[in-house]
Amino acid sequence: MKDLPRVYAGVVKDVHNTQEVFYGGNRGINKGYDHLTIIKKINNIFKDSSHVYKSRVRITFNDHEEEKVIVGRNSTNLITINGELIKIIDILDIERI
Repeated sequence: MKDLPRVYAGVVKDVHNTQEVFYGGNRGINKGYDHLTIIKKINNIFKDSSHVYKSRVRITFNDHEEEKVIVGRNSTNLITINGELIKIIDILDIERI
């Protein structure tokens, strides 16, 4: 047992490494914005029994609102009836009208 190395031989007694803290946070994102809530709302629109082929929705973005007719989605975009792709990450709110 005496042949084992001294593990704590070089440790300084007064360590103050918690005085400076960095918090990255979600800067620049609206506080009311929740990406998982948007995903759930989109899924509910497509699961609704009244959605057969298309749904008319109002989409809120950072600086404006638009009314669109959506027909599908993939992992990152909503697809409109005109073939336009709308990035889901850019959507702040979506509701069926």
